[in-house]
Order: sequence, then C-alpha cells, then structure tokens
Amino acid sequence: MRQEVLAALQKSHGPLTAYDILRELSAAHPKIAPTTVYRALATLTERGCVHRIESLNAYIPCHGESHHSHSILSICNDCGTVEERVSPDLLTHLSSVIGTSGFAPTRHVIEVHGLCGSCGAGKEQK
Repeated sequence: MRQEVLAALQKSHGPLTAYDILRELSAAHPKIAPTTVYRALATLTERGCVHRIESLNAYIPCHGESHHSHSILSICNDCGTVEERVSPDLLTHLSSVIGTSGFAPTRHVIEVHGLCGSCGAGKEQK
C-alpha cells in the first residue's frame, strides 16, 4: 500500500491530500479506508520519502537526495508547484536563535508561499 500511495504522489503534478490519494486508489481498492492511507503516509513521512505540507494539509514526494537536514518548501499560490530546498546553515542558525531562550526544537517546518519563477514572470509581463 505504501508503494501505491507513493506512486500516486509521484504521478501527481501537485500536492495531494489524503482524501485525494484515497480517491485515486479506490478504483483498485474499492474498500480502502482513510486510516490505511494515513498510516501509509505516516510511514512514508517518517522514512523521508514524503513531505507533509502543513499549511495545505497535503503531501508531496521527496525530491531531495538526503534527509540529513529538514527541507524548506516553496509553494506557488498560482500554479501550486512545490519546490524543495535544503539549507543546513539556515536551520542551524534558526535553532541557535530559538535556543537562546532555552527552547529545544525537535522539528523544523519551513513553508514559504508566493509565486514561482514562471508565474512571477507572467505577472511582470502584464
């Protein structure tokens, strides 16, 4: 089931919610339950194969090579494209700044909403 959930995400052109995935898989698995999809997504997220986009309550496949550092996700408000970047220095600095008060971060979620290069270029031409 995890492989089928991952395949559904990989063939999508944008983020999918768990219920989008459920609809996608229901043709092959008519009795599939939402909990089955959520469990598969949880495992795939833990293994670094999938990213959860908190602000959209949706998921994308991981495109990065390594997960030694958390990703920074850029989300286009027009076309829905999500780009994944890694900046270990930024996250280290962020943890350091936050840590000055004694707070110990365990997980970073950085999502930036705006316009991708293609959509931004289209806005400039108008």
